[in-house]
Amino acid sequence: MRAVTYDSYAGDNSRLRYGEVPDPKVGPGQVLIRVRAAAVNPVDWKVMAGGLDGMMDTVFPVVPGWDVAGEVAAVGPATPEFTPGDEVMAYARKDVVQAGTFAEYVTVAAPAVARKPAALDWAQAAGLPLAGLTALRGLDRLAVGPKDVLLVHGAAGGVGSLAVQLGRDRGARVIGTASERNHAFVRESGGEPVSYGDGLTERVRAIAPAGVTAVADFVGGQLETTLAVLADGGRHVSVADPTAERHGGHWIWVRPDGAALAALAAMADRGALTVEVADTFPLERTGAAFDASRTGHTRGKLVIVP
Repeated sequence: MRAVTYDSYAGDNSRLRYGEVPDPKVGPGQVLIRVRAAAVNPVDWKVMAGGLDGMMDTVFPVVPGWDVAGEVAAVGPATPEFTPGDEVMAYARKDVVQAGTFAEYVTVAAPAVARKPAALDWAQAAGLPLAGLTALRGLDRLAVGPKDVLLVHGAAGGVGSLAVQLGRDRGARVIGTASERNHAFVRESGGEPVSYGDGLTERVRAIAPAGVTAVADFVGGQLETTLAVLADGGRHVSVADPTAERHGGHWIWVRPDGAALAALAAMADRGALTVEVADTFPLERTGAAFDASRTGHTRGKLVIVP
């Protein structure tokens, strides 16, 4: 099959290669997915740079990518949940960095797989798993409900835009930081936009004088502002800043979870959740997709389409 690989760590795209690699094997409890789309996440190029080397084993050459949407091509033994032809999606992170989703086929453990929502196209479905599960994990950890005023840092990004929608669906008032060019997008998602940068604390306090009761940081480097706008007894989480835990917050990670992903799919099918796709790229232009992701200014998701 065709895939993108790298054979050593690199902080740029110099080690990315596009070509033929062996087809993946399908073991017990696994699903072989024909990849229709695979979303790019910042973790993909951070892993390529060795950012998780102290945490996860890596076997080179690596096929990057942790998000996938596609059709079931085959199932391994003891996998009654799915049959060939099923349209599915998954957060496909494995315990070892090696066989990712930027390829024509990928095998995924069945418990990580959920059926694709009919309301989303292939690119949108590929953009939902990691970002959606991260947003869901954050809001669940914060126990966001109708009485909350939730501040989302990075509200126009892949994770943040989904968190805004999840917060709105739970009845919370949602305030989201974004550049001015994305304010209309944040409003459409159900949030009240505020511009990030100098003066953010004052801008948030101006529209929420009593402070916010919950903060979800999907950007990093926002701890000072978070603490400044948080009401007494407020809660905060971050996906990018482990020091949040030293200040009463939580540093969150997300695990593959097909059941939780199915719940997000159900939200999409009832019209409560959608995925913004900023751009799509063929496999051979994965490097360009990584470059776009590195800018940190993408609205929604970048997606690889084999």
